[in-house]
Amino acid sequence: MKKISVIIPFLNEAANIPFLTSELDNFCKLHNTIAWEIIFVNDGSVDNSVELLTQSNPHSYSGKVISLSKNYGSHAALRAGILNATGDLVSFIYADLQDPLQLLLDMYTKHETESANIVWATRSTLPSGMIDRNFSKGYSYLMKKFVNQDYPEKGFDIVLFDKKVVSCLNQNIEANSSIFLQILTLGFTQTTIYYEKQQRKVGKSKWTLSKKVKLLVDSFISFSYFPIRIVTIVGFLMFLTGIIYSLYLVYRKLIIGDLTPGWAIMGTILMLGFGVTNISLGIIAEYLWRTLDASRKRPVFIIKDIIEINR
Repeated sequence: MKKISVIIPFLNEAANIPFLTSELDNFCKLHNTIAWEIIFVNDGSVDNSVELLTQSNPHSYSGKVISLSKNYGSHAALRAGILNATGDLVSFIYADLQDPLQLLLDMYTKHETESANIVWATRSTLPSGMIDRNFSKGYSYLMKKFVNQDYPEKGFDIVLFDKKVVSCLNQNIEANSSIFLQILTLGFTQTTIYYEKQQRKVGKSKWTLSKKVKLLVDSFISFSYFPIRIVTIVGFLMFLTGIIYSLYLVYRKLIIGDLTPGWAIMGTILMLGFGVTNISLGIIAEYLWRTLDASRKRPVFIIKDIIEINR
């Protein structure tokens, strides 16, 4: 009997916990030919989510609640779960169950039939909200164009992988990074299934705009040299523009003689030049900061305690 470790990160999901644990118990009971290990990772919750989980008394699965010392973000929480997983296969699911539990079985079946090391669950459609849809579309385009051409157009949130991938991830726990892009760039045999994302039952999503922007920055800086390349290209274009404009001014002054002295042109050039310079320095500084942060080797997450949940 194979064992699958399912990692569920959560932050203040008390309203969802009763429904989540009930659905998990029913699902694992229905598919009891697989040994299920459910790892809940508390990413700094301040409500009674942990208390509800420890009192859930599951009948069809064993599990644990890993509490981090503070809110590190969902990707760090997933890494903490992977580090403590004991299954033959590892997968993710989320506390709001917008990604149905049936995905776990579908990915496992795909893994067994195709002997793939990694099985992705890719969304069939984009999010419904205009902001979410446009961000998802733009993020996927940028990742596919500048990071990895295998990145799906509609993105993914769920994946199942074997112990080879687990070993690689645990040996390289990256800070300020995307765990999904890290898995995608590992190589190995990969395949995909498609699904429709469901509506959130209760509560409000913790996936805020600021977290999305941070993920975009992390993804680019951790997996692409494109921002640095932009600095080089913009600098080169500004240099050419400066030469052309300087020749134009010399022509106006010496040949036509109608150039009126003034500060307007000089001010425009200075503001444009300093603006590009500051943006370029900011991008370079971001890379330098990430390099410094990695060299310090500070922990990506700190586990406060682990509570076993027995049947």
